Amino acid sequence: MRLIRRLALGLAAALLPVVVQAGAQQYEPLADSVRAGLHAAIADRASPEPQFPSLQEKINWLTEMSARLARRMPDREARLDFLKTVHYEAKRAGLDPQMVLGLIQVESGFKKYAVSSAGARGYMQIMPFWVDLIGDKKSNLFHMRTNLRFGCTILRHYLDIEKGDLYRALGRYNGSLGKPEYPNMVRGAWERQWGWGPRVVGPR
Repeated sequence: MRLIRRLALGLAAALLPVVVQAGAQQYEPLADSVRAGLHAAIADRASPEPQFPSLQEKINWLTEMSARLARRMPDREARLDFLKTVHYEAKRAGLDPQMVLGLIQVESGFKKYAVSSAGARGYMQIMPFWVDLIGDKKSNLFHMRTNLRFGCTILRHYLDIEKGDLYRALGRYNGSLGKPEYPNMVRGAWERQWGWGPRVVGPR
């Protein structure tokens, strides 16, 4: 009976309408050195196990984030794997994992196979041209870790271009540079749904 109930709840969650604000990163030619650097950033295959100051903090974070995400991802093992990978890839790129969770909520509603009208794919809504620019023929944008690694690497690239201005970097990520709606939505999701401990918010 428990199993049937869990399956029913999972199906109901999967059928819930998702309001997302997926955009499209704009293609921009990259200098060879930048392209090589980004390719190296997504090519590393190090273990995705995240690092925390202590084991207890790791347990606390995963427990809390898992509870918040449970309605959107009913499968516990898949949910924990996703959260560990988000934390690892965000930290690896020098990003706040909570902000990345807010971005994913806005971009795809945590739908692994989401495809936007512009063709952006997966959790972080990556445009396929990035595979040609910095990936290779094995890069599958619907693969969880590949999608999260591309997304975090691309946002880090935009942050570097914008000299740390998160507002403008998010605009670039969504293809809406200069418009407030998308950065405000990500910041709102970050603060309301995924806030955790101290953080530094970009300008504006």
